[in-house]
Order: sequence, then C-alpha cells, then structure tokens
Amino acid sequence: MSQAAGAREFRLGVLTPPNHAWTRAAEAFGASLAAASDGRHTVVIYPSQQLGNEAQMLQQLQTGAIDMAFLTVAEVSNRVPDFGVFYAPFLVKDIEGAADILRSDHAHLMLGSLPRKIGVVGIGYGMGGMRQILTTSPTRNREDLQGKKIRITPFAPIRDFYNLLGAAPTPMPLASVYDGLANGQVDAIDMDLELIVKLRYHELGETVVLSNHMMFPMVGLVSARVWVRLSESERDLIQDLMRSELNALIDSYVLAEGKYEEQLRESSISVIDVDPGFFGSTAEQWDAIWLKRSPSLLELRNHD
Repeated sequence: MSQAAGAREFRLGVLTPPNHAWTRAAEAFGASLAAASDGRHTVVIYPSQQLGNEAQMLQQLQTGAIDMAFLTVAEVSNRVPDFGVFYAPFLVKDIEGAADILRSDHAHLMLGSLPRKIGVVGIGYGMGGMRQILTTSPTRNREDLQGKKIRITPFAPIRDFYNLLGAAPTPMPLASVYDGLANGQVDAIDMDLELIVKLRYHELGETVVLSNHMMFPMVGLVSARVWVRLSESERDLIQDLMRSELNALIDSYVLAEGKYEEQLRESSISVIDVDPGFFGSTAEQWDAIWLKRSPSLLELRNHD
C-alpha cells in the first residue's frame, strides 16, 4: 500500500472469476473510491483466488499483507461459529428474505465482534444466490440423495446439513467442480443458480432440486491493521462506498434469480420444486446442533 503524498493503493482479493458478480462489485467499489478521492486512492482487484484460497486471504488480512477482501461468510464462520447462523436451513424462504436478513440490524451488529475475534473489520454483506442441488442421476425424493457424494463449500454448517441428510458431503474447489461432475468424482453439487447456468453445470446433470435450502452470503472485510492507519474520513469513505456496492450486489441477485431459474427451466435438465418437507427433520436436527454454537440463531429465526 503506497502512502506517498497521501495516496493509497489497496489490494482486494476475491475467490470468484473476473466475470462474476462479486468481482464486478469489487471493481465498482474500486472505481468509486478512485473517483471520490480524485484518484488518490486506488484498488487493485485480485480475482480467482490469485492471493490464495479464502483461508489464506483471511490470514493475510490478519497480518495486513492484503488490505481488503470479499469473502464468503462461510470462511468467517470457520473462525467465528456464530456466523454459521446465516446458513441455517430454511432460515428464509426465498432470496428476498435473504436480502432482508442481511440488511437487518442484528446482522450488522454481529460484524462488530470481528476486529477483536479475528483481526478484520466487517463493512457489510453481499450475497450469492440461494443454494440448490444439482444431481447427475434422476432425483425424486430425499432417499435418492442417500449416500450421494455432494460437492460442498468446506465449512461446518453445510457439512452438518448433508451429514444429517445422510449424504456424503465432499469439499471441492470451485475450479474443480465441472471436471468432478464429468468424471463422477461427485454425484451432485450444492450450488446457486447463477453458477449452475453460467458455468454450464446443468449440461452434466439430470435433476435440479429447486429447494432454496440456504442463503449464501458474502462479507466485505478490511484488515484491522490497515484500518487503524486510516484517517476517520478515509474510513467513512471506504465504509460508505463499499456498503453501497454490496447493497447494489444484493439488489442484483434479487433481480437476477428469476432469470437464471427461467433459463434452467428452458434447458433439458429436469427441475423439481421442493419445500422443507422434502428434507424431513434435517433442519430441526441442524438447529439442535447449532443452537449451542450460534447465539444468534433464535434471533434470526424470529426475524420479522
């Protein structure tokens, strides 16, 4: 980060590829910051895990080796279990409900614990689409998922969900998913509609279980070591501009979710619509486990 003549060049890491909505939101934030500071402050975006995987990026934020990152809340929940609450099965029924939760006062109050617990400053939330299940074999009911190797993002809340369901949750990097489906390394994937469509996973599948079983939030973070070196006006500027882009990202997913669903239904893959009953008592069993880990679960379950 250069500080010559008050100028700062921030490095921001993100796991998604250049054409992904999260990467575009990061780029929009960088452009806004450059414009608002008359070019004194710039942001260099490193997409596609160029700075390492999410665990490595979080470590670099803690040391100040990188300045900012857009990370899944999943990675944060690995360090601060309370954030696992955002992956509670059927916490919301649709993407509009997810947007409402992520903009709630309680969700933003939770960010206040991050500097003390893991050395980062939480600016605000973005999101991906709701989670669905794509399978490479015909799927009609919960029993058809028993024992199936289902690709997941490697973190405890989603792993617990699929273990309780009787499936075999299988961590796999996003870059390996297409080949994993093609060669039978996994039987199914837990994924949002955007990536199912854009990365053409539906061409390798037989069924999409349209379940909306979990939201998939993202969080904008700044290294606490970097934050303390910024002036109050710089902090305010970064916070306002990053939150604005994260809010715009949420709006874009709310608008786009129906478009991706329509594209999927027009393809050759079978789409089945299911409700929480499809998963039996899995959600209730998940809550019994996570009430002990996440004090926010009851608060968000009761969110109105």
